[in-house]
Amino acid sequence: MKYEQLVKLIIEKIGGKENVNSVVHCTTRLRFKLKDEQKADTDFLKNADGIVTVVQSGGQYQVVIGNHVSDVYAEIVKQTGLSEQTEAGNVDNGGSVLDKAIDLISGIFAPTLGLLASTGMIKGFLAIFTTFGWLATDSGTYIILNALGDSFFYFLPIMLAYTASKKFKVNPFLGMVIGATLVYPTISAMAPLTMMASDATPLYTLFSGTIFESPIYITFLGIPVIMMNYTSSVIPIILAIWLTSKVEPFFKKLIPDVVKTFLVPFCAALVVVPLTFLVIGPLSTWLGTAIGAGSLAVYHFSPILAGVILGGLWQVLVVFGLHWGLVPVALLNLTTLGFDPILVLTGAASFAQIGAVLGVTLRTKKQKKPKVWGFQRLFQVSSV
Repeated sequence: MKYEQLVKLIIEKIGGKENVNSVVHCTTRLRFKLKDEQKADTDFLKNADGIVTVVQSGGQYQVVIGNHVSDVYAEIVKQTGLSEQTEAGNVDNGGSVLDKAIDLISGIFAPTLGLLASTGMIKGFLAIFTTFGWLATDSGTYIILNALGDSFFYFLPIMLAYTASKKFKVNPFLGMVIGATLVYPTISAMAPLTMMASDATPLYTLFSGTIFESPIYITFLGIPVIMMNYTSSVIPIILAIWLTSKVEPFFKKLIPDVVKTFLVPFCAALVVVPLTFLVIGPLSTWLGTAIGAGSLAVYHFSPILAGVILGGLWQVLVVFGLHWGLVPVALLNLTTLGFDPILVLTGAASFAQIGAVLGVTLRTKKQKKPKVWGFQRLFQVSSV
């Protein structure tokens, strides 16, 4: 009941629920895809109580709410019947290539950010506890908490398979099966480093003498399989789900309704999974390695310049919802390099915002100030 009137107002001023193609939310904002943004009363919404501001970017109509956005989203689902599950959104919704890319990335990664942060915090606390000698790494407490903190990152392909399936309009359980196949224990145990550590002898080696040199330990129907470690990976599963979005509709049209329930996922999985291991996995892993190396090269060229650019522009990117483009780069760096120098540089923006908030707090005498002292004024101060 707390947000009932606010949600009614939002729905009315965006042109009614019939003007909404889909709605999802991230950490602070509702991300609508409207059929016609001209029908929305943007000026009214920007000045309405309970709404910080409105941003039209990345092919989305973003209503900034704050940290309680999930509660507002739940009320929107209740009043409209729309949900991320039933209305996954249309990837090809017009707009520029950048708009489509940002919309795609945000749609896939936004639902995972809460768990990404929380499990990362668990890993951070464990590192502190073991450093100060409060926990032993062989204790039951550490083992259980470490499993909890590691689980999200280890099984990231399954998590992304679910969100990507929503975005590409694929059966999410089919997507999760594909993701689970990538991190299946037997498959993970056949990653090159693991096999070399066990002194296993490869059948032969492909691309010998190049940067793509790959020992072959298994084949599929006689075709060599270049095994990779897909735990914590990002690109392979997203491309695999994209491929599924092309394959699944084909089989839905081809297979009779009476057996469609089980034959469609059966056929789709039999096509997508081998192609993922044979083609998508190796190519996307090499691509991820190249992106990680490229971002690191920029950092090594001039850490100061990289910090000035990312730290100075980060808040602007966040305001317009364009910061999502760096999220997969950071995840790729973490999985391929073991660390990420990119998002660390954005910390300058966070400290600037803390200073801006402190300045506003010290200067504000009244509990409620005009809107200009809200988001807009704070952004002006933090930008300076």
